[in-house]
Amino acid sequence: MVDRLLPSQEAYDLIDLTRQIADNELRPVVDQADRNGVFPREAFRTLGRAGLLGLPYGEEFGGGGQPYEVYLQVVEEIGRAWAAVGVGTSVHVLSCFGLDFVGTDEQKQTWLPDMLGGELLGAYCLSEAHAGSDPAAMRTTAKRDGNDYVINGAKAWTTHGGQADYYKVMAVAEAGITCFLVPADSQGLTADVPEDKMGLMSSTTATMLFDNVRVPAERRLGAEGQGLSIALAGLDSGRLGIAAVATGVAQAALDAAVAYAREREAFGVPIIDHQGVSFLLADMAAATESARATYLAAARLKDAGRPFGRQASIAKLVATDNAMKVTTDAVQVLGGAGYTKDFPVERFMRETKVMQIFEGTNQIQRLVIGRDLKKKG
Repeated sequence: MVDRLLPSQEAYDLIDLTRQIADNELRPVVDQADRNGVFPREAFRTLGRAGLLGLPYGEEFGGGGQPYEVYLQVVEEIGRAWAAVGVGTSVHVLSCFGLDFVGTDEQKQTWLPDMLGGELLGAYCLSEAHAGSDPAAMRTTAKRDGNDYVINGAKAWTTHGGQADYYKVMAVAEAGITCFLVPADSQGLTADVPEDKMGLMSSTTATMLFDNVRVPAERRLGAEGQGLSIALAGLDSGRLGIAAVATGVAQAALDAAVAYAREREAFGVPIIDHQGVSFLLADMAAATESARATYLAAARLKDAGRPFGRQASIAKLVATDNAMKVTTDAVQVLGGAGYTKDFPVERFMRETKVMQIFEGTNQIQRLVIGRDLKKKG
Protein backbone atom coordinates (compact mmCIF):
# COMPACT_ATOMS: atom_id res chain seq x y z
CA MET A 1 0.00 0.00 0.00
CA VAL A 2 1.44 3.36 -1.04
CA ASP A 3 1.41 5.93 1.75
CA ARG A 4 0.21 9.22 0.33
CA LEU A 5 0.29 12.80 1.57
CA LEU A 6 -2.90 14.46 0.32
CA PRO A 7 -4.25 18.00 0.77
CA SER A 8 -7.68 17.15 2.24
CA GLN A 9 -9.79 14.43 3.81
CA GLU A 10 -11.92 14.45 0.66
CA ALA A 11 -8.81 13.53 -1.31
CA TYR A 12 -8.08 10.57 0.98
CA ASP A 13 -11.69 9.45 0.53
CA LEU A 14 -11.28 9.62 -3.26
CA ILE A 15 -8.16 7.47 -3.11
CA ASP A 16 -9.96 4.95 -0.90
CA LEU A 17 -12.90 4.88 -3.32
CA THR A 18 -10.55 4.36 -6.26
CA ARG A 19 -8.82 1.48 -4.51
CA GLN A 20 -12.17 -0.16 -3.76
CA ILE A 21 -13.21 0.07 -7.41
CA ALA A 22 -9.78 -1.19 -8.49
CA ASP A 23 -10.00 -4.21 -6.18
CA ASN A 24 -13.65 -5.06 -6.90
CA GLU A 25 -14.15 -4.06 -10.54
CA LEU A 26 -10.78 -3.84 -12.31
CA ARG A 27 -8.25 -6.36 -11.01
CA PRO A 28 -10.61 -9.38 -11.21
CA VAL A 29 -11.05 -8.99 -14.98
CA VAL A 30 -7.89 -7.29 -16.28
CA ASP A 31 -5.96 -10.43 -17.28
CA GLN A 32 -8.82 -11.97 -19.23
CA ALA A 33 -9.65 -8.66 -20.92
CA ASP A 34 -6.02 -8.23 -21.93
CA ARG A 35 -5.80 -11.73 -23.38
CA ASN A 36 -9.09 -11.45 -25.27
CA GLY A 37 -8.76 -7.80 -26.31
CA VAL A 38 -12.06 -6.85 -24.64
CA PHE A 39 -12.69 -3.11 -24.47
CA PRO A 40 -13.53 -2.09 -20.86
CA ARG A 41 -16.51 0.20 -21.57
CA GLU A 42 -18.29 -0.73 -18.33
CA ALA A 43 -15.19 0.14 -16.33
CA PHE A 44 -15.35 3.70 -17.65
CA ARG A 45 -19.05 3.94 -16.82
CA THR A 46 -18.28 2.77 -13.28
CA LEU A 47 -15.52 5.36 -12.89
CA GLY A 48 -17.74 8.07 -14.34
CA ARG A 49 -20.67 7.32 -12.05
CA ALA A 50 -18.26 7.36 -9.11
CA GLY A 51 -17.21 10.86 -10.13
CA LEU A 52 -13.64 9.87 -11.06
CA LEU A 53 -13.63 10.87 -14.75
CA GLY A 54 -14.15 14.58 -14.18
CA LEU A 55 -12.07 15.24 -11.09
CA PRO A 56 -10.00 18.23 -12.37
CA TYR A 57 -12.99 20.06 -13.86
CA GLY A 58 -15.45 22.48 -12.24
CA GLU A 59 -18.32 21.24 -10.11
CA GLU A 60 -20.84 23.47 -11.94
CA PHE A 61 -20.76 21.07 -14.91
CA GLY A 62 -20.48 17.83 -12.96
CA GLY A 63 -16.74 17.76 -12.32
CA GLY A 64 -15.01 17.08 -9.05
CA GLY A 65 -13.31 20.45 -8.55
CA GLN A 66 -10.13 18.69 -7.38
CA PRO A 67 -6.55 19.92 -7.75
CA TYR A 68 -4.46 18.15 -10.35
CA GLU A 69 -2.22 16.57 -7.73
CA VAL A 70 -5.25 14.66 -6.41
CA TYR A 71 -6.59 13.72 -9.85
CA LEU A 72 -3.20 12.34 -10.91
CA GLN A 73 -2.91 10.15 -7.82
CA VAL A 74 -6.34 8.72 -8.61
CA VAL A 75 -5.11 8.01 -12.15
CA GLU A 76 -2.03 6.32 -10.72
CA GLU A 77 -4.21 4.01 -8.63
CA ILE A 78 -6.31 3.14 -11.70
CA GLY A 79 -3.16 2.49 -13.75
CA ARG A 80 -1.75 0.35 -10.99
CA ALA A 81 -4.77 -1.96 -11.35
CA TRP A 82 -5.32 -1.78 -15.12
CA ALA A 83 -3.02 0.26 -17.34
CA ALA A 84 -5.42 0.36 -20.30
CA VAL A 85 -8.11 1.94 -18.14
CA GLY A 86 -5.60 4.35 -16.62
CA VAL A 87 -4.49 5.46 -20.09
CA GLY A 88 -8.13 5.65 -21.18
CA THR A 89 -8.99 7.83 -18.19
CA SER A 90 -6.17 10.24 -19.06
CA VAL A 91 -7.24 10.31 -22.73
CA HIS A 92 -10.88 10.92 -21.83
CA VAL A 93 -9.99 13.78 -19.47
CA LEU A 94 -7.83 15.25 -22.26
CA SER A 95 -10.75 14.94 -24.71
CA CYS A 96 -12.81 17.14 -22.35
CA PHE A 97 -10.12 19.81 -22.12
CA GLY A 98 -10.93 21.78 -25.29
CA LEU A 99 -14.58 22.17 -24.34
CA ASP A 100 -13.73 23.26 -20.81
CA PHE A 101 -10.90 25.54 -22.00
CA VAL A 102 -12.57 27.51 -24.80
CA GLY A 103 -16.17 26.30 -25.02
CA THR A 104 -19.09 28.67 -24.61
CA ASP A 105 -21.38 28.31 -21.60
CA GLU A 106 -24.04 26.87 -23.90
CA GLN A 107 -21.64 24.27 -25.29
CA LYS A 108 -20.50 23.31 -21.81
CA GLN A 109 -24.04 22.96 -20.48
CA THR A 110 -25.01 20.84 -23.49
CA TRP A 111 -22.16 18.30 -23.53
CA LEU A 112 -19.85 18.56 -20.52
CA PRO A 113 -22.05 16.91 -17.83
CA ASP A 114 -22.39 13.63 -19.78
CA MET A 115 -18.70 13.73 -20.69
CA LEU A 116 -17.56 14.24 -17.11
CA GLY A 117 -20.09 11.69 -15.84
CA GLY A 118 -18.80 8.95 -18.14
CA GLU A 119 -22.01 8.53 -20.14
CA LEU A 120 -20.11 9.85 -23.17
CA LEU A 121 -16.61 8.41 -23.62
CA GLY A 122 -14.17 10.56 -25.55
CA ALA A 123 -11.21 10.14 -27.89
CA TYR A 124 -8.62 12.59 -29.16
CA CYS A 125 -7.73 12.90 -32.86
CA LEU A 126 -4.53 14.89 -33.31
CA SER A 127 -1.79 12.66 -34.77
CA GLU A 128 -1.54 11.66 -38.41
CA ALA A 129 0.56 8.86 -39.89
CA HIS A 130 3.04 11.27 -41.51
CA ALA A 131 3.00 13.86 -38.71
CA GLY A 132 3.06 12.05 -35.38
CA SER A 133 5.32 14.51 -33.51
CA ASP A 134 4.65 17.47 -35.80
CA PRO A 135 0.96 18.42 -35.49
CA ALA A 136 1.49 21.56 -37.57
CA ALA A 137 2.05 19.27 -40.58
CA MET A 138 -1.43 17.74 -40.42
CA ARG A 139 -3.38 17.35 -43.66
CA THR A 140 -6.91 16.66 -42.42
CA THR A 141 -9.09 19.53 -43.62
CA ALA A 142 -12.28 21.20 -42.44
CA LYS A 143 -13.97 23.31 -45.13
CA ARG A 144 -16.85 25.62 -44.27
CA ASP A 145 -20.09 24.84 -46.11
CA GLY A 146 -22.97 27.02 -44.93
CA ASN A 147 -23.69 26.20 -41.29
CA ASP A 148 -21.45 23.13 -41.36
CA TYR A 149 -17.82 22.15 -41.73
CA VAL A 150 -16.92 19.21 -43.97
CA ILE A 151 -13.98 17.20 -42.61
CA ASN A 152 -11.78 14.95 -44.77
CA GLY A 153 -8.66 13.06 -43.80
CA ALA A 154 -7.37 10.39 -41.44
CA LYS A 155 -6.25 10.52 -37.81
CA ALA A 156 -3.83 7.83 -36.65
CA TRP A 157 -3.21 6.20 -33.28
CA THR A 158 -6.60 7.14 -31.84
CA THR A 159 -7.08 5.64 -28.38
CA HIS A 160 -10.71 4.43 -28.10
CA GLY A 161 -10.93 4.61 -31.91
CA GLY A 162 -14.21 2.97 -32.93
CA GLN A 163 -15.36 2.73 -29.30
CA ALA A 164 -15.72 6.39 -28.28
CA ASP A 165 -18.98 8.34 -28.31
CA TYR A 166 -17.30 11.52 -29.57
CA TYR A 167 -13.96 12.60 -31.01
CA LYS A 168 -12.10 15.81 -30.27
CA VAL A 169 -10.66 16.49 -33.73
CA MET A 170 -8.01 18.88 -34.98
CA ALA A 171 -8.33 19.79 -38.68
CA VAL A 172 -7.07 22.55 -40.95
CA ALA A 173 -9.75 25.17 -41.70
CA GLU A 174 -9.31 28.36 -43.73
CA ALA A 175 -7.79 30.25 -40.80
CA GLY A 176 -5.60 27.34 -39.65
CA ILE A 177 -5.84 24.35 -37.35
CA THR A 178 -9.26 24.28 -35.69
CA CYS A 179 -10.82 22.12 -32.96
CA PHE A 180 -14.11 20.26 -33.34
CA LEU A 181 -16.23 17.97 -31.17
CA VAL A 182 -17.43 15.27 -33.59
CA PRO A 183 -20.13 12.72 -32.65
CA ALA A 184 -19.16 9.10 -33.25
CA ASP A 185 -22.31 8.44 -35.30
CA SER A 186 -21.53 11.17 -37.84
CA GLN A 187 -22.06 9.95 -41.41
CA GLY A 188 -18.75 9.28 -43.15
CA LEU A 189 -16.80 8.74 -39.91
CA THR A 190 -15.43 5.19 -39.61
CA ALA A 191 -12.67 3.39 -37.74
CA ASP A 192 -10.05 1.43 -39.65
CA VAL A 193 -8.99 -2.04 -38.48
CA PRO A 194 -7.59 -1.70 -34.92
CA GLU A 195 -3.83 -1.82 -34.53
CA ASP A 196 -2.34 -5.18 -33.50
CA LYS A 197 -0.20 -3.94 -30.64
CA MET A 198 2.43 -5.24 -28.24
CA GLY A 199 0.52 -4.21 -25.12
CA LEU A 200 -2.59 -2.46 -23.81
CA MET A 201 -4.55 -5.13 -25.66
CA SER A 202 -7.89 -4.11 -24.13
CA SER A 203 -7.41 -0.49 -25.26
CA THR A 204 -8.54 -0.16 -28.86
CA THR A 205 -6.23 1.95 -31.03
CA ALA A 206 -7.34 2.72 -34.60
CA THR A 207 -7.04 5.21 -37.42
CA MET A 208 -10.21 7.27 -37.76
CA LEU A 209 -11.27 7.96 -41.34
CA PHE A 210 -13.15 11.16 -42.23
CA ASP A 211 -14.96 11.02 -45.57
CA ASN A 212 -16.97 14.21 -46.08
CA VAL A 213 -18.00 14.23 -42.42
CA ARG A 214 -20.40 17.13 -41.86
CA VAL A 215 -20.06 18.81 -38.48
CA PRO A 216 -22.38 21.66 -37.42
CA ALA A 217 -20.52 24.91 -36.80
CA GLU A 218 -21.79 24.96 -33.21
CA ARG A 219 -19.51 21.97 -32.59
CA ARG A 220 -16.41 24.04 -33.31
CA LEU A 221 -14.51 24.75 -30.09
CA GLY A 222 -12.96 28.20 -29.97
CA ALA A 223 -12.18 30.27 -33.03
CA GLU A 224 -10.90 29.09 -36.38
CA GLY A 225 -7.14 28.78 -36.20
CA GLN A 226 -7.11 28.31 -32.41
CA GLY A 227 -6.83 24.52 -32.55
CA LEU A 228 -3.07 24.18 -32.28
CA SER A 229 -2.91 26.38 -29.18
CA ILE A 230 -5.72 24.28 -27.64
CA ALA A 231 -3.85 21.09 -28.48
CA LEU A 232 -0.54 22.28 -27.08
CA ALA A 233 -2.15 23.62 -23.91
CA GLY A 234 -3.82 20.28 -23.28
CA LEU A 235 -0.76 18.17 -24.05
CA ASP A 236 1.14 19.35 -20.98
CA SER A 237 -1.69 18.07 -18.78
CA GLY A 238 -1.97 14.88 -20.82
CA ARG A 239 1.71 14.18 -20.30
CA LEU A 240 1.19 14.32 -16.56
CA GLY A 241 -1.65 11.79 -16.91
CA ILE A 242 0.66 9.36 -18.69
CA ALA A 243 3.37 9.95 -16.07
CA ALA A 244 0.87 8.99 -13.38
CA VAL A 245 -0.25 5.84 -15.21
CA ALA A 246 3.37 4.79 -15.79
CA THR A 247 4.10 5.27 -12.10
CA GLY A 248 1.10 3.12 -11.24
CA VAL A 249 2.34 0.30 -13.47
CA ALA A 250 5.82 0.61 -11.97
CA GLN A 251 4.32 0.38 -8.49
CA ALA A 252 2.35 -2.73 -9.48
CA ALA A 253 5.52 -4.32 -10.89
CA LEU A 254 7.44 -3.48 -7.70
CA ASP A 255 4.65 -4.94 -5.56
CA ALA A 256 4.66 -8.18 -7.56
CA ALA A 257 8.44 -8.47 -7.47
CA VAL A 258 8.64 -7.90 -3.71
CA ALA A 259 5.86 -10.42 -3.02
CA TYR A 260 7.62 -13.03 -5.16
CA ALA A 261 11.03 -12.34 -3.61
CA ARG A 262 9.61 -12.83 -0.13
CA GLU A 263 8.19 -16.26 -1.03
CA ARG A 264 10.71 -17.72 -3.49
CA GLU A 265 13.64 -19.43 -1.80
CA ALA A 266 17.15 -20.09 -3.10
CA PHE A 267 20.01 -21.59 -1.13
CA GLY A 268 17.74 -22.01 1.88
CA VAL A 269 16.54 -18.40 2.25
CA PRO A 270 14.00 -16.10 0.52
CA ILE A 271 15.68 -14.49 -2.47
CA ILE A 272 14.95 -11.03 -1.04
CA ASP A 273 17.67 -11.83 1.53
CA HIS A 274 20.25 -12.07 -1.25
CA GLN A 275 21.95 -8.74 -1.78
CA GLY A 276 21.76 -8.96 -5.57
CA VAL A 277 17.96 -9.13 -5.45
CA SER A 278 17.57 -6.78 -2.49
CA PHE A 279 19.57 -4.02 -4.19
CA LEU A 280 17.62 -4.47 -7.42
CA LEU A 281 14.34 -4.07 -5.52
CA ALA A 282 15.73 -1.02 -3.71
CA ASP A 283 16.58 0.63 -7.04
CA MET A 284 13.09 -0.19 -8.33
CA ALA A 285 11.52 1.43 -5.26
CA ALA A 286 13.73 4.52 -5.60
CA ALA A 287 12.81 4.89 -9.29
CA THR A 288 9.08 4.55 -8.60
CA GLU A 289 9.03 7.04 -5.74
CA SER A 290 11.20 9.47 -7.72
CA ALA A 291 8.74 9.33 -10.61
CA ARG A 292 5.81 10.00 -8.27
CA ALA A 293 7.56 12.98 -6.69
CA THR A 294 8.38 14.39 -10.13
CA TYR A 295 4.84 14.30 -11.51
CA LEU A 296 3.44 15.69 -8.25
CA ALA A 297 5.88 18.60 -8.32
CA ALA A 298 4.68 19.48 -11.83
CA ALA A 299 1.04 19.11 -10.79
CA ARG A 300 1.49 21.47 -7.86
CA LEU A 301 2.92 24.11 -10.21
CA LYS A 302 -0.14 23.70 -12.43
CA ASP A 303 -2.48 23.95 -9.43
CA ALA A 304 -0.72 27.15 -8.36
CA GLY A 305 -1.25 28.69 -11.80
CA ARG A 306 2.47 28.66 -12.54
CA PRO A 307 4.10 27.59 -15.84
CA PHE A 308 4.63 23.83 -15.79
CA GLY A 309 5.33 22.77 -19.39
CA ARG A 310 9.00 21.91 -18.86
CA GLN A 311 8.18 20.10 -15.62
CA ALA A 312 5.41 18.13 -17.36
CA SER A 313 7.88 16.98 -20.01
CA ILE A 314 10.40 16.05 -17.32
CA ALA A 315 7.75 14.10 -15.43
CA LYS A 316 6.63 12.21 -18.53
CA LEU A 317 10.24 11.45 -19.48
CA VAL A 318 11.33 10.36 -16.00
CA ALA A 319 8.20 8.37 -15.13
CA THR A 320 7.98 6.40 -18.38
CA ASP A 321 11.71 5.66 -18.63
CA ASN A 322 11.71 4.60 -14.98
CA ALA A 323 8.63 2.43 -15.48
CA MET A 324 10.24 0.67 -18.43
CA LYS A 325 13.28 -0.16 -16.29
CA VAL A 326 11.24 -1.15 -13.23
CA THR A 327 8.98 -3.51 -15.18
CA THR A 328 11.97 -5.05 -16.97
CA ASP A 329 13.70 -5.58 -13.63
CA ALA A 330 10.52 -7.12 -12.20
CA VAL A 331 10.61 -9.74 -14.94
CA GLN A 332 14.25 -10.37 -14.02
CA VAL A 333 13.43 -10.84 -10.32
CA LEU A 334 10.85 -13.47 -11.19
CA GLY A 335 13.25 -15.17 -13.61
CA GLY A 336 11.66 -17.71 -15.92
CA ALA A 337 8.32 -17.28 -14.17
CA GLY A 338 8.35 -13.60 -15.05
CA TYR A 339 8.51 -14.45 -18.75
CA THR A 340 5.26 -16.41 -18.57
CA LYS A 341 1.67 -15.19 -18.49
CA ASP A 342 1.20 -16.92 -15.12
CA PHE A 343 2.39 -13.68 -13.51
CA PRO A 344 1.40 -10.13 -14.49
CA VAL A 345 4.90 -8.67 -14.76
CA GLU A 346 5.26 -9.65 -18.43
CA ARG A 347 2.07 -7.67 -19.13
CA PHE A 348 3.41 -4.70 -17.17
CA MET A 349 6.56 -4.72 -19.29
CA ARG A 350 4.58 -4.85 -22.55
CA GLU A 351 2.22 -2.10 -21.41
CA THR A 352 4.94 0.31 -20.39
CA LYS A 353 6.86 0.49 -23.67
CA VAL A 354 4.26 2.58 -25.48
CA MET A 355 4.23 5.11 -22.66
CA GLN A 356 7.68 6.20 -23.83
CA ILE A 357 6.11 6.93 -27.22
CA PHE A 358 2.65 8.49 -26.97
CA GLU A 359 1.79 12.00 -25.72
CA GLY A 360 5.05 12.97 -27.41
CA THR A 361 7.97 10.55 -27.61
CA ASN A 362 10.60 10.86 -24.93
CA GLN A 363 12.95 12.24 -27.59
CA ILE A 364 10.41 15.05 -28.12
CA GLN A 365 10.30 15.62 -24.35
CA ARG A 366 14.06 16.11 -24.35
CA LEU A 367 13.66 18.58 -27.21
CA VAL A 368 10.99 20.51 -25.27
CA ILE A 369 13.12 20.56 -22.13
CA GLY A 370 16.25 21.68 -24.02
CA ARG A 371 14.43 24.48 -25.82
CA ASP A 372 12.96 25.72 -22.56
CA LEU A 373 16.41 25.76 -20.95
CA LYS A 374 17.79 27.72 -23.89
CA LYS A 375 14.94 30.22 -23.71
CA LYS A 376 15.16 30.80 -19.97
CA GLY A 377 18.89 30.55 -19.58
